[in-house]
Order: sequence, then structure tokens, then C-alpha cells
Amino acid sequence: MKSIPGPKTPAIVQQMQWTLDPVQTMETCAQKYGDIFMLQAGLSNSATVYVSSPEAQKEVLTKKNQYEAPSNMILKSLLGEKSMIVLEGDRHRQERKLLMPPFHGDRMRNYGELMRNITKEAASNLTEGKTFIARQLMQEITMQVIIQAVFGLQDSPRLSQIRSSLGDFVQMIASPVRASLLFFPWLQKDLGPWSPWGKYQLQQQKLNELLYTEIATRRSQLDPDRNDIFTLMLLARDEEGQGMTDQEIRDELMTMLFAGYETSATTLAWAVYWIYKQPEVYQKLMQELETLEIDTADPMTIFHLPYLTAVCQETLRLYPAGMFTFPRRTKQPVELQGYHLEAGTMIQGSIHLTHQREDLYPEPKKFKPERFLERQYSPYEYLPFGGGSRRCLGMALASFEMRVVLATLLSNFEMELAENKPVKPKRRGLIVGPAGGVKMLMKGERKQVEKKSPSVAVV
Repeated sequence: MKSIPGPKTPAIVQQMQWTLDPVQTMETCAQKYGDIFMLQAGLSNSATVYVSSPEAQKEVLTKKNQYEAPSNMILKSLLGEKSMIVLEGDRHRQERKLLMPPFHGDRMRNYGELMRNITKEAASNLTEGKTFIARQLMQEITMQVIIQAVFGLQDSPRLSQIRSSLGDFVQMIASPVRASLLFFPWLQKDLGPWSPWGKYQLQQQKLNELLYTEIATRRSQLDPDRNDIFTLMLLARDEEGQGMTDQEIRDELMTMLFAGYETSATTLAWAVYWIYKQPEVYQKLMQELETLEIDTADPMTIFHLPYLTAVCQETLRLYPAGMFTFPRRTKQPVELQGYHLEAGTMIQGSIHLTHQREDLYPEPKKFKPERFLERQYSPYEYLPFGGGSRRCLGMALASFEMRVVLATLLSNFEMELAENKPVKPKRRGLIVGPAGGVKMLMKGERKQVEKKSPSVAVV
């Protein structure tokens, strides 16, 4: 049977290309080789088969008798070996079940009020007439939201330290070159505090100490009436009545803080770029938002606004923060898209390539929210949060936050793009974000009577 096509360049070259420019690497391979190809690169640090057709995505994500989700060494070094993301089998299912409740029901409404207040405060601190970087504003907002949602409304010096330390930690792997530390194990050598891996480990140790101290403090002052995620983790019990260990809680805190901060901020930066880049999108969105008093509306009403929802969906389609599903491994020899795969073969679904398919999304490079008003997509045609048993646990919270933050910003402040040039995608740690972070101009607080389209200022 024919072998799966792919580049013949040395493995280190393929891994470097994939690390430094994942979007171009994947699109080039798709153009040359089609819906299935092999790269000597990926999250598994080994030869990986990439698929992008909805049929292949569905098969790999749902056929648990043929495909398993192995532990991921890159994520393990970043988040910890007890993180739900890197657990396998029954342990993963148990942990997911324990952590599911915080992201549903009336608690979401409480988060909505929190998101509105944080957004208004952060944006009001910007100077009128001055430029700012959208991603930095969104990072401030999403950091505050995830810290307060996870730890509760009670602020403290230690929470401020955790917030600062987490920001420093994320920044250490923010550029494509710095991200290489995660993707090339041979770079992970501690040659002292001035070496890249030495700095990384010191920063991780600092954050660990803060988190473990906070865990000990909260255990000693446990209040069952609090409903923040941290308290719920401390109170959680499995079917045998066992609670979570300090390490399990630390690793889940890291997972939530890391995922809830950087990915959400990046997606929100992309969203404001496209909204202000295309005046017709801005006008339609403002017309819809003006039907509500956003500052007092039920957050769930905001969440269900059709065009706002479509704008968010199209943002996540065009440049999903996570380009790939979690790796899977064949348990036995399988046939996939006409190819024979031996047992132990690593496979990843390319979310980005699925979202770029012309047969699903005509003119895929264009930002067209209307496509989500005209058509329903299956979970394997549109999967910005992954799929199967590994779909992002924070999907509901992230989708909710995106809509509330955008609605609050647009309804209360006037802004515009500060540069009239295309913004390109660029690797930022494990995800892909807008290069430069999207430079914008703050014009000031919105006068509610004004209903005008933004102009694009060139500075």
C-alpha cells in the first residue's frame, strides 16, 4: 500500500519550520499533499500524520477502540503531570467529571457581571488620543477574569504576585524562538540561572511556590459557601470519596490560568482587528448591540445575540488559537483515508486546515461572519476548541467571555485601528496570535447617540 506523502527534508528542518511558522508550514503541505500528510514535527516531537477532512477528524476523535490520547510531554513540562490535559484513560475521565460543574448554570451569569466590570475598568485606564496594543488590553482583562473566576473575588497580595508571575512565565515562551524550548528537548538543559531553560525553571518554581502556598492557605480556611472554582476543587470528591491532592490542584490551576488567560486574550485581539478592519462588520455589530442596554442587560442575552455570535465564531474559524487537536495514537493497525497506519502511529487533526477548506468555507481567507448565520457546521467541520473527549473544558466560559467583553468594549468606547496594514499570524508559545498584537487608537468613551462606522487612521 502507498506510503503517506510528506516533505523529505531532515526532521530538524521540519520541526523548525513547524515551530517558527506553523500556519505557512501546514498550508504549504496541504497544497502539496492534500488532506493527509506526514511531518517529522508536532506536539509529540515525533513523526506525525496530519489530517484535515471532517471525516478523518471524526474517525480519529471518536473511535476510542482504535485511537488513544497519549500523555503529552510538552504540555506536561508546561502544566504538570497531573493536569487533566495530559492524563490518560480513566484518570482523565474522572478529573474531567470533577471539574465540569464550574462552567455551567447560574454561575455563568455571575461571571458575566464580573467580565463587564473588569472590561470597563481596564479600557477606561487607557489614555484618550493615544495608541495601545489590543492584545495587551485583552491580556489584562482575561488575566483579571480568570484569576477572579478561579480564586474568587477576594484579592490579596499573593494573588497579585500570582498574576504577575504567570504573566512573566507566559512571556518566557511568547516568541517563536523562545517557544523552541518546548519543542526541542535537547534545548532543555539547565546551565545555570542565565541559561534559557534555567530561567524557565526558576520562573516555574517561583509560580509553583506561590500556588502551593495559596493551596495550603485555602485548605486551612476552607469555606464551603464560596463558589469559586478553587473552592470547588478543594471540596470535590471522586466516587470513592477521595479529594484532589495538592499537586493535582496545582496542575489544574496552572491549566486553567494558562489556557484561560493567553488563548482568550489572543482570540479577542483577533476579533477587534477584524471588526475594525471591516466597517460593514462594525456597523452590523453596532446595530445589534444598540438594541440592548449592554451595561445592564442579562449577560445570557448578550451571549445569544446572533451577529455577535457569528463574529466570534468567524474569528475562531479564521485563526483558532489552538491550531491542532490533541495528538492521538493508533492502538492497532488501521486504515485511514486509504492509507495503512501501523500501531503506535501518532496522528493530529489540523483544526486550521479544516477551517480553511474551500468546500466548507468559500473564500476561506475572508472574514465573513454571515457564513455562520447561513449554515450549521458539524463538530468535525468547525472545531476551534478541539473535539471528542479532549475538547476544551473551558469552551463555555471562553465563548461567554469573548461575547461579553466585545459587547462591553464596543458599547462603551470608541476605538479604531492605528495602522492600515494586514496583520499576519505568528506563533506565540503553543498558540498562534496576531503579529504585533494589533495596534489601536483609543478615541474615548462612547457617546450613546452616535452611530457611525470607524475610520482607519494611519500613523
